[in-house]
Amino acid sequence: MLARRKFLQLGSLGLSAISFSSFKSKPSVRKPIVISTWGEGILANKAAWNVLKSGGRALDAVEQGVMVTEASQNCCVGLGANPDRDGFVTLDASIMDENANCGSVAFIERIKHPISVARKVMEKTPHVMLVGIGAQQFAVAQGFPLEPQKLSEVAQKAYDNWLIYSQYKPVINIESSTNQTAFAPKKLENGNWNHDTIGMIAMDTNGNLSGSCTTSGMGFKMRGRIGDSPIIGAGLFVDNEIGAATATGQGEDVIRICGAHLVVELMRQGLSPENACKKAVERIIKIKGAAAKDIQVGFIAINKQGEYGGYCIQKGFNFAVCYADDKNFMVPGKYII
Repeated sequence: MLARRKFLQLGSLGLSAISFSSFKSKPSVRKPIVISTWGEGILANKAAWNVLKSGGRALDAVEQGVMVTEASQNCCVGLGANPDRDGFVTLDASIMDENANCGSVAFIERIKHPISVARKVMEKTPHVMLVGIGAQQFAVAQGFPLEPQKLSEVAQKAYDNWLIYSQYKPVINIESSTNQTAFAPKKLENGNWNHDTIGMIAMDTNGNLSGSCTTSGMGFKMRGRIGDSPIIGAGLFVDNEIGAATATGQGEDVIRICGAHLVVELMRQGLSPENACKKAVERIIKIKGAAAKDIQVGFIAINKQGEYGGYCIQKGFNFAVCYADDKNFMVPGKYII
């Protein structure tokens, strides 16, 4: 009888120890949190943080955040951006919430906030993507005004300069140049100008994830060209059980590997956000071979614990992280080449 009582007591103590040990080892979750690509992410994060810190939904945060960038007439995102080779600014955007609802627009013109139109596509239609004149007609029907079809002063100068050479030869990392003023494009020696994108992913106080991505695409692209940004699974992907990811850089190569989806699936397998981004970058390099030295692709990701990370092909990519009023800072992306 005494032996049995002693055994039960020891068993009880053992279970308590195991439970306590498990509790102690459980990682804390950093939330809310928002991260976004490139230097313009600092201002975009501030707008997103204003939503998150008051308990707002991650979906609202990622929309409000990138709208700041879209509104900048001195940035390569939005209507102030570089045009295609025919002289027209065309915009792409996508958005995705915690319930796998998603919407996007591509090749849309004269609309100031394509990210908000993408959200309307998600919420008001049975579709995921609208493009071109159809996307524009839908936007107008939803109350979005048509903006004047006129290049910004910065973009007009860039286009005039490009016409001298008429070469399509993107240069990597122009987005992060310290020589840019208010994120205006930088003149290159060969007369070329590059694209820009802002991708943003966030987790709110409820632990729910959402993401957004908006771009003007590569400057002086062929008319009708679409990159990865409006393609769910390529430029953006969210899985509320696992994490979220977004991409920037040469979209054609992100599309080839379904980049953002790949990063999330790698996190599902247990990789950290940083290592998942690295593996995706390595896959692109394997495909491109020696040509990888001529392109840039970067990924950023967060998981359900609020851990974040990023990785890129070439040195020069960076991203912005915000998880408190006084914690909004740039992180240099780790790179392979």
